[in-house]
Amino acid sequence: MHGLINRAIECFVRDAYGDDRWAEVTRAAHLGFDGFEAMLRYDPSLTWRVLDAITDTLGKPRDDVLEDIGTYLVSHPNTEALRRLLRFGGVDFVDFLHSLDELPERARLAVDDLDLPRLELRDHAGNQFSLTVHGSYPGFGHVLVGVLRAMADDYGALVILDHRGSSGGTEEISVALVETAYAEGRSFHLGARAG
Repeated sequence: MHGLINRAIECFVRDAYGDDRWAEVTRAAHLGFDGFEAMLRYDPSLTWRVLDAITDTLGKPRDDVLEDIGTYLVSHPNTEALRRLLRFGGVDFVDFLHSLDELPERARLAVDDLDLPRLELRDHAGNQFSLTVHGSYPGFGHVLVGVLRAMADDYGALVILDHRGSSGGTEEISVALVETAYAEGRSFHLGARAG
C-alpha cells in the first residue's frame, strides 16, 4: 500500500481525534513505529490492521470510519491542496462527477506510483448517477462517498448518496442530485492566495 494512503489515515486520526488517540491506534495495531512515511510502500495487511485498530479504538464501524476519512480529505484545512485539485474537475457538481473517470490518471500526475481504483460514472435520467469503483482496495467506495458528500457541500449541491454494496471486486455508489444550487458553495479561485 502506498505510504501516502497510510499517511492520510494517520493524519485523519491525529487531526480529528488527537495525537494520544493515534498513539492508542499504533499500540493496538502493533506498528512498532510512530508514523508513516508518505513516499514509502507498506504491506497492505498493515493498513488493514491500522483500520481495525481505529474502528476498535473509536467504537465505530469500518465503513463509517472510511467515509469519515473521505470527508476529512476534502474538508479539513490541512488537506486544502486535495480539495483544490478536485475542484479543477468542473465548475459545478455535475461537471465534477463527470471528471471522476479521470481521477486516477490525474492522481498519477501528482504521484506517479499511486494507483487508485478505476472509476466509471453512468449518467441515468433525471439527475441520477451511478459510480462503479473497480479495484483491489475494498472499502474505497466508502471513502469516495465521504469525498462526494464533502464535494457536494463544497459546490453547494444537495445530493443523496448510497453505497450499494460490493461484488466481484467492484463497489457501486448511487448519486441522486436533488438540487445543483441548494446552498452557497465554498469559494474557489484558480490561483492560490498568498498570505
